[in-house]
Amino acid sequence: MARSNLRVGLNHGHPTTPIEKAAKPSHRKGIQSKRTQFVRSIIREVAGFAPYERRVMELLRNSKDKKARKLTKKRLGTLLRSKRKLEELGNVITESRRTAH
Repeated sequence: MARSNLRVGLNHGHPTTPIEKAAKPSHRKGIQSKRTQFVRSIIREVAGFAPYERRVMELLRNSKDKKARKLTKKRLGTLLRSKRKLEELGNVITESRRTAH
């Protein structure tokens, strides 16, 4: 809010122009760079999926979602990581179905 040059009230004080602060590097935490994305995709191509990931994909194909969620939660530790992994593997399954047709 702009200051009003008054002595009292919500907007009291001398009118000034706010200085834009530079963004901290810590605010970028969790944002994936293009290079990291590329490297991980190459590794996924070369190494393939982990055994538990293959098992989870099989469970998802057979529509045993709850069992798959339990397995990924056991392996990854938290429900949020489990959900992300299930989403990722679900996308892989749908992509492979598209390319098969």
